[in-house]
Amino acid sequence: MPDFKRPKALLDVTTHYCPGCTHGIIHRLVAEVIDDMGIEGDTIGICPVGCSVLEYNYFACDMMQASHGRAPAVATGVKRTQPDKFVFTYQGDGDLAAIGTAETVHAAARGENVTVIFVNNTTYGMTGGQMAPTTLPGQVTQTSPYGRNVKTEGYPVRVCEMLSTLDGVAYAERCAVYDPKSIAATKRAIRKAFETQKAKRGFSIVEILSNCPTNWGLTPIKSLERVKADMVPYYPLGVYKNKEVAE
Repeated sequence: MPDFKRPKALLDVTTHYCPGCTHGIIHRLVAEVIDDMGIEGDTIGICPVGCSVLEYNYFACDMMQASHGRAPAVATGVKRTQPDKFVFTYQGDGDLAAIGTAETVHAAARGENVTVIFVNNTTYGMTGGQMAPTTLPGQVTQTSPYGRNVKTEGYPVRVCEMLSTLDGVAYAERCAVYDPKSIAATKRAIRKAFETQKAKRGFSIVEILSNCPTNWGLTPIKSLERVKADMVPYYPLGVYKNKEVAE
């Protein structure tokens, strides 16, 4: 039988996330990878502002708080001063692809040897469901009540596709967590990203398509169905960059 015990890298506390939110699943996957690799004492996580702002209460490894969007810059400083540590950021789409776009792109372009866990739920979750850079065309949000109009608001940002063009990026993969198969694939991607950092290949990012039942106005089950039906066609899953293969 599988072992479904709580990972040691995940603290035994109640989280603040909304019912049905997949942040808890993603937290567990990151913690499982940390456990599997035996690196809890050598891992430093960076959490910026967003739904995951309190994740320093949930992980047993060292954690640092960053200003909104600045996690890649903080991670750069941490990794350069502690090059033997495993450094990861955990960011949402409003954080990474909006206010933190410059920090993300330039950390990737420099090939900073850090790992980014990017949770994409196509909305600003913590602040009330406003339109985000990843909001889908036609998607209704608090600031696009008639649906996102690409003629006035532009098109969504495809982060993995964009970053994969940069030479400093060693590994980029987009995953999802809407069913057991996709969850298992996401764990493999997170492990691959940490292994990429261990091999000192450069910047790695795992984009994870997630839900937001509260701001989408859907039940948890319906929100997971929406991830598969609406998000995956616009944000195709798969590996967008893998320097190990090129080697």
